[in-house]
Amino acid sequence: MHDLIIIGGGPAGAAAAVYAARKRLKSIMIVEEWGGQSVVSTDIQNWIGTPVISGPDLAKSFKTHVEQYAGEYLEIKRTRATSLHAFDDRVEVELKDGSRVSACAALVTTGANRRKLEVPGAAEFDNKGLTYCASCDGPLFADRDVAVIGGGNAAFETALQLLAYCKSVTLLNRTDAFKADEITTCAALADPKMKAHLNAETLEVLGDAFVTGLRWKDVKTGEEHKLDVDGIFVEIGLIPNTAWLNSSIEKNKIGQVIVDPRTKRTSHQRVWAAGDCTDALYHQNNIAAGDAVVALEDIYIFLRRGGNEA
Repeated sequence: MHDLIIIGGGPAGAAAAVYAARKRLKSIMIVEEWGGQSVVSTDIQNWIGTPVISGPDLAKSFKTHVEQYAGEYLEIKRTRATSLHAFDDRVEVELKDGSRVSACAALVTTGANRRKLEVPGAAEFDNKGLTYCASCDGPLFADRDVAVIGGGNAAFETALQLLAYCKSVTLLNRTDAFKADEITTCAALADPKMKAHLNAETLEVLGDAFVTGLRWKDVKTGEEHKLDVDGIFVEIGLIPNTAWLNSSIEKNKIGQVIVDPRTKRTSHQRVWAAGDCTDALYHQNNIAAGDAVVALEDIYIFLRRGGNEA
């Protein structure tokens, strides 16, 4: 039986695998794909230590780094986890071929997928002016007019970030009320470069080679509008990749794994989680990697104490 099972190949899973191998924990890493959400990004400028890197190159660097530690203490298995079963004395993960792997502990780092904007033109202009990551792509739109679609905290936090360097930011919220907290909402709306529309349903993304604007409708009046922008930032939610966990550990109402913010431990004493699959307040590559290291440190202490609750 292994000491640890790591599920996922994004920044959190890769960071945990390197740390686990260096601490000589006998680990198995279950990886379906390397890289996480950023694999589709063409120009990542906020991965610390690397001024600019593409998503595919970042994924390749994760794979290369982790594979350097493959051997006595780390096994890498390219497959998909389909269920997790946590017991008092072990954790078992079932794989898509029906086999199971067992360990004293497990770290879930399966990430999330951005909820996609499903209107004409959205898929066509994805990464051609339409983006789901302001932290990754925002600075590329300095001194330009942009739109943010959404009305929660993530949307308003994106707007605040974009206001630092964009010419203007227009936020479109589909319902008649913002879901973001009042402090964040007021901070964004106080900026003279910021506009926001309630009851605004996005109808179509417009463009040629790149985004040139969008069409939206006031759902109360039925009136349609055209907005000229160079960039569209979509913040309509994340879909955590946690359905495979079933009821093995506690999740919140949108499926994020609930973790202790200090240790990243879940509702079961032998299972930890890190990255975008969790209910952590913020989700970014650097944060996911850091949270995984926090989890790994706690897992190491747990195992070295005999794998029992202190």
